[in-house]
Amino acid sequence: MKIHVDCYAGHRGEETPRTVTLGENVIRVTEVLDQWLAPDHRYFKCRGDDGGVYLIRHDVASEQWQLVYFSLTEALPPGTPH
Repeated sequence: MKIHVDCYAGHRGEETPRTVTLGENVIRVTEVLDQWLAPDHRYFKCRGDDGGVYLIRHDVASEQWQLVYFSLTEALPPGTPH
């Protein structure tokens, strides 16, 4: 699924997702849980302000973002605020 992602470039110039737009829904990223690089893509596992966990992929060559995975029921670590 193609999505729109607004990013913030930190002090090192690396872009980090701030919001994810799915259709009419704008989800604010409250936490980047993980991120990693593949040869042609960057991946971010994020928690949204709706409590969902989103795995999004950025295609570096085409500058397109895609939603790879979504869960509202993913287990949270103990002590994590909801």
